[in-house]
Amino acid sequence: MATLSAKPGQRFSVPDWHTSSQLLSADAERQRSASHRVRQEARALRNDTDSQTKWDEQDNQTRLADRISSVSRWKERLEKCLADIDVEIDALAKVKEAAESALQAKNLAWEVSIECLALRERRRAPDLVRDPAEEELHKEVKVIDKARRELQQKVAEAFQQLCHLQEVRQQLSCDHRHKMEALEIDHICLSLGVDSPNISFRVSPTRVPGRSATLDEWEGHSRDNKEQAEAEIKASIQLREAAVLTIAQTHNQLEAQRVATEFAFRKRIRDMERAYDELKWQEQNTLAEVAEQEEDIRRLGEDLRRKAEDLKVAHTRLETRSCRPGGELCRDQAQYGLTDEVHQLEGTIRVLRQKLAESQDALDALYRQLHRTQTDLGCKANSLVLDNKCMDSRRKLVVPAEKFVPEVDTFNRTMNRDLKNKQLELA
Repeated sequence: MATLSAKPGQRFSVPDWHTSSQLLSADAERQRSASHRVRQEARALRNDTDSQTKWDEQDNQTRLADRISSVSRWKERLEKCLADIDVEIDALAKVKEAAESALQAKNLAWEVSIECLALRERRRAPDLVRDPAEEELHKEVKVIDKARRELQQKVAEAFQQLCHLQEVRQQLSCDHRHKMEALEIDHICLSLGVDSPNISFRVSPTRVPGRSATLDEWEGHSRDNKEQAEAEIKASIQLREAAVLTIAQTHNQLEAQRVATEFAFRKRIRDMERAYDELKWQEQNTLAEVAEQEEDIRRLGEDLRRKAEDLKVAHTRLETRSCRPGGELCRDQAQYGLTDEVHQLEGTIRVLRQKLAESQDALDALYRQLHRTQTDLGCKANSLVLDNKCMDSRRKLVVPAEKFVPEVDTFNRTMNRDLKNKQLELA
């Protein structure tokens, strides 16, 4: 038969049991209540955090979009500024090339003026004068020197301004490139989501980079670049206008001086041609007078010889009649006539000899004058040749160098040939 244990476990009373049951129920109720409260709080927290996260994400999406719009606007401004500065660089470079071409043209004009001055130094006295043509040449050299200095200054200023424009363009290009990179990064950030690949936790993502700037500093940097570029473009436009004005003014001044110089040359050549023609006419008249004087001297000589023969006849008659014999040796009318004839012939011979000496002196003076006239003709011919060479050289100022063909001056060649012929005749 079964037996009980020697020492049964502790026994609780019924009230204790009820109390224990009530305590368990109360604890369960309390735990459920606490759990319910925690669940409600968790749900509210989830809703709040979800809403906050969505709002924050939406807000940051909007901020990113606004930032992209702001950077895009600045990028467009910089692009327009870059386009404007490129246009201005091209325009200024063309003006600089035009100024350099004008300067090169002034060098040609300077060389032509110096060549003309050097040619005119080869004139011979008395044509070696400081005439209006030479005065205009010296003025032309001064005008050219002034124009060259002004154009050289504009070329240097244009080169310096091109350097400034290139420097500003480099800054704009760098800023534009940085904005392009920033836009690409912000577009990537705007497209990121929880399903995007390559998202992960990063170490200290909220740190502020040491080289970061404030929004005002960022906008100020771009604004300064844009304003500096606009200022340089404005300065370049003013320089271009001044350079174009300088090119036009120097061209007009040099053209006016060139016209004045060539007018003085033409007037001088006309005066020289008139003087040459006058001397030529004087030479021809002098030669004619020389021929007539020589003919008269020849006739005077013949008259002297005839008068000497007549005097011999008269002397012989007188001497022969002095041999008459006795009373026949009387002073009759024949004796008086022959004596008067001798005296008359001696006076005539004396006058003819004096006139022959005067004629010979006049002939010598004519030869000296003819020599001076022909010498001056040679000087005038040389001066005309030189001035026509100057005019021929100055054609390079209005005729392109590749089309320039020196003119054959038949007038000068004819003058030189005539001069040589006259010198041969005198020799």
